Amino acid sequence: MEKQTLTAEVRETRGKGPARQLRIQGKIPAVLYGPGGETEAITVDPVALHKSLTGPYFKNQLLELDIAGKTQFATIKDLDIHPVTRAIRHADFYRLSLETPATYEVPLKTTGRAKGVVKGGELRALFRTLPVRVTPDKVPAEIVLNVEELDMLESIRAKDVKLEHGELVLPPDRAVVSVTTERKIVAEEEGTPGAAGAAGGTVPPPAKAAAKPAGKK
Repeated sequence: MEKQTLTAEVRETRGKGPARQLRIQGKIPAVLYGPGGETEAITVDPVALHKSLTGPYFKNQLLELDIAGKTQFATIKDLDIHPVTRAIRHADFYRLSLETPATYEVPLKTTGRAKGVVKGGELRALFRTLPVRVTPDKVPAEIVLNVEELDMLESIRAKDVKLEHGELVLPPDRAVVSVTTERKIVAEEEGTPGAAGAAGGTVPPPAKAAAKPAGKK
C-alpha cells in the first residue's frame, strides 16, 4: 500500500464555537491519539482528507500526517459525517508504527458462480468484512474468494482463506462463505397446492358463512 500524505495544523482552541469557525474557514477539527505520543488537537483540510480516502483502502488507508514539519503515520479511527450534506465534520486519527501489526476490517468479495447455486442453492457471505491482523503498510484493499467449486452445503472456512500478508483473526473452522438449500426450500414451499402465487394456480376464495335462519339471531 502506498501512503497518502496529509498536512495538518496544531489546533489551539476547542469547543463547538471554534469548531464552527474552523468549518467556515474551510477546515475541520480533528484529533490524533494512540501509542507513542500524546493526544494532539489538529485541523485538516476536508477536501484533502476526502481525496486521501477515495482509493480502494478507504478508512484503512495509511496516512502520513505532516504536523508543523513533524511526520507521523496514522489511520482513520472515526469520521463525523453530516447526515444530509455528507460533508466530513470531524476526524479521529490513530497513531501507527509501521513495525507493529494491528487488526483491520477488510472488505470481503466473492467471484464465480458456485456449483451449489447452479443446483438451486443460495450463496451466503457470512461476513461483509474480515478482521486481518497485519502491519499498516501491508493491509489488503479487499479479500476475494473464488466460490466456483463450492457445492451444496459446503463452506469456505477461515482456515481456507489464504492471505499474502498477515493473518485472519477468526477461529479456523468459522464459516466465511457457504451454500445453503434455502432457495430450493422456499421454491418448494411456493409450489405447494393452495400457496399464494403458486405456479400459475389461484388462491381459493374464502368460504362464505352459512346463512342464518330467518328470525334467529
